[in-house]
Amino acid sequence: MPTAIVYYSGDLRTESTHLQSGETYITDAPIDNEGKAEAFSPTDLIATGLANCMLTIMGIVARRESLRIEGTKAEITKIMNKNPRCIREIRIDFKFPTDYGDNHKKLLEDAALNCPVAKSLSSDLIQTINFYY
Repeated sequence: MPTAIVYYSGDLRTESTHLQSGETYITDAPIDNEGKAEAFSPTDLIATGLANCMLTIMGIVARRESLRIEGTKAEITKIMNKNPRCIREIRIDFKFPTDYGDNHKKLLEDAALNCPVAKSLSSDLIQTINFYY
């Protein structure tokens, strides 16, 4: 069964629908690639998807360890390459609302760095991940 359906709505925009939930979102091309930047671009979704995945996997570990990570924030910076046009680097700064012991920090960091999206991206893409407690 398909996961989603994406429609091209014109003017460099798409609309995606998640079939199981019915949730939708749009994308728009960025200003530096002929768009209006009125929504996430597809490359923005890759960068934020990495942070979403890392936070989700850390959430699974936190639940198992009875840790509270609610309120953790990820600040994402996407750096594009010009030729070929691709994402060169994704920088993510995780800012936790509390400090944890060294063992829990290691569990959370290992979970993040080994999330499925991180492991699915090209090894040519630089992933700079920082953890602040």
